[in-house]
Amino acid sequence: MNNQSVEAGFERDVYSVSRLNSEVRAVLEGSFPLLWVEGEISNMAKPSSGHIYFSLKDPVAQVRCAMFRMKRQRLRFQPENGMQVLLRGRVGLYENRGEFQLIAEHMEPAGEGALRQAFEELKQRLGAEGLFDGRYKKPLPAFPARIGVITSPTGAALHDVLTVLRRRFPAMQIIVYPVPVQGIEAPDAIEKMIRLAGRRAECDLLILTRGGGSLEDLMAFNDEGVARAIQEADIPIVSAVGHEIDFTIADFVADHRAPTPSAAAELVSPDQRELEANLDGIRRRLGIQVVQSWNRDFQRLAAVGKRLDQSHPGKHLDQQQQRLDEFERRLNASIGIQTGRAHERVYNLNTRLQARTPTQHMIRMRENGRSLSRRLSRALDTLLLQREQRLGSAVASLQALSPLATLGRGYSITRRLPGKEVVMDAGTLKPGETLETLLAEGSLISQVTEVRRQLAE
Repeated sequence: MNNQSVEAGFERDVYSVSRLNSEVRAVLEGSFPLLWVEGEISNMAKPSSGHIYFSLKDPVAQVRCAMFRMKRQRLRFQPENGMQVLLRGRVGLYENRGEFQLIAEHMEPAGEGALRQAFEELKQRLGAEGLFDGRYKKPLPAFPARIGVITSPTGAALHDVLTVLRRRFPAMQIIVYPVPVQGIEAPDAIEKMIRLAGRRAECDLLILTRGGGSLEDLMAFNDEGVARAIQEADIPIVSAVGHEIDFTIADFVADHRAPTPSAAAELVSPDQRELEANLDGIRRRLGIQVVQSWNRDFQRLAAVGKRLDQSHPGKHLDQQQQRLDEFERRLNASIGIQTGRAHERVYNLNTRLQARTPTQHMIRMRENGRSLSRRLSRALDTLLLQREQRLGSAVASLQALSPLATLGRGYSITRRLPGKEVVMDAGTLKPGETLETLLAEGSLISQVTEVRRQLAE
């Protein structure tokens, strides 16, 4: 509320605390863009709401910070006290305490900024050289006999790849090329292993993989030597580094990229169950073709036999009669089967037709209407009874509160004339004033002759 006071001949605008906080907050939030701030986390608080509250400090100062749940859920690491982080946020004011604070929109471990810049520079340079060009991408073999996996022998990525490959195609041979997947020695080891696998040429394709992690954890796969080894390899390479949202230089250079290690195994391996189903189909078609070929050969043999038997008319006639008898039996059996099926279809159709006749539909609709009518009648009776009870209760309440009921019990209402203010205290009257007294039946006009402050005996 804006209060105005006048002192020494001029007006003074007095702010309430809430108004002052609101205007300070508007100035702070409107004057600063999104800021990048680096510092150490301290005083971390993690309430059940999912928000986090902490201070960001350096050797000489600190600032309060808040990161709300939706932004926190996007973090790829768990912030803790003592961590050095790079924070992007906007300036704000916590009005309940009047404290300046930063509202964090994004946060990452300090040092990732330089790593990301180096990643982008290498990506642009290699892209300009054509290492990401699609014309260099090699197709994957449809049925690889042997697959090589370049990864850490103790990582979860290898377990995921082996699990999927064993499930989809257990007969496939797998060669693991062990390498460290992070650390100073990892890039050189990965590059050498890719070139070694290429020279040995014992696999139909390679999977280069590891699990997820921070940008720093994945830097071994953002190495220029690793990228050039992938591009120069004669064997198709599938890159499956990190999670679906992670991208590395190896992903761009590789012949194919998979979002996860499991997805890479799915991509390169045929499904044994699907192949078995296809083989079953081929086996069935082959069987049909064999039977058809046998029938054709049998028919040709029968034709040759008939020509040989043409020199014996009686035998020929006997054979023809026998064949006619066989055809007759088969024809009668077929007619019987077809007739039975036709009768069954007619019976089923007649049953369905009877169930859907207009008469049956009208009967069901009539029964439904009667049921609805009974339910509506009961509902109306119940509703009317409830409304009558509520009306009776309301009338009784109104009668109990009515001033007329009070007057009917012998009480009266006195009003001062001419203003008709109700008199509740005799001490407010003076002799000579005119009064109006309302009774249950009619009213009186009187004049005050004496005022008594105590009730008469």
